[in-house]
Amino acid sequence: MRISTIAAACAALAFTGAVPGGSAQDAEMTFFITSAGPGQGADLGGLAGADAHCQSLAEAAGAGGHTWRAYLGSAEGDPKDRIGTGPWHNAEGVLIAESVDALHSDGNAIRKETGLTEQGEVVNGRGDTPNRHDILTGANADGTTAADQTCGDWTLSGEGSAIVGHHDRMGLNDEPPAKSWNASHGSRGCSQEALQGTGGDGLFYCFAAD
Repeated sequence: MRISTIAAACAALAFTGAVPGGSAQDAEMTFFITSAGPGQGADLGGLAGADAHCQSLAEAAGAGGHTWRAYLGSAEGDPKDRIGTGPWHNAEGVLIAESVDALHSDGNAIRKETGLTEQGEVVNGRGDTPNRHDILTGANADGTTAADQTCGDWTLSGEGSAIVGHHDRMGLNDEPPAKSWNASHGSRGCSQEALQGTGGDGLFYCFAAD
């Protein structure tokens, strides 16, 4: 009788796809790339406006139970200090990084296939039309703020520049900046048109900070 009971339990697990202790696919979303920006280029309404945009998109996707923060540098502080301690998972439950240090190492899992929106959709990358792989960060590779490269701390939609990263880890060459998720190059300007002109769309990273 005991053998048949164990067999039945194993069959049930096989049918449901469940495994003891859960799996990565059970993890709730704590990271995403915005499916759209507010629409004013790099003028996000400052950090408060960017955070509110993250929160609104997360709530619409059913993940509003977290405190969401935009990964953006500013005079107020470094982006790496805004986003909590991890771990972070995308909308499909895939682990992006265990910690802040892991996020800023070569071991993080941000790629085109994993840098999903809050809706679980892939963001266009290099080679797609339109290319949207320039993600606003205002950051250096180590997660500190890139001084004077934040479009006026995310309040400008005209002249200026902001550092962007490539979520698909692709660029014009194989140098490290071209493959950087958070510190690839400066934008040509802060308007929506300027951002789109270099392969962006005013998108940014959102992390659950709690």
